[in-house]
Amino acid sequence: MEIIYSLIPGMMLFGLLFFAVLIWAVKKGQYEDMEGNANRILLDDDEDMMPHPDDLKKNNADKST
Repeated sequence: MEIIYSLIPGMMLFGLLFFAVLIWAVKKGQYEDMEGNANRILLDDDEDMMPHPDDLKKNNADKST
């Protein structure tokens, strides 16, 4: 029974701590765009990383001379 006297205030302290972290996260905008990352992974943005075929031809022509 004596352990409850220390567990209850400890759990209330942890509850207040987690509530403060939640309020901080909401104020910092952590929950603003919940769907953005999920949809962003589906977009095909590999074209910016891949060289254009005309550039490949030009580089090959430059290397052969």
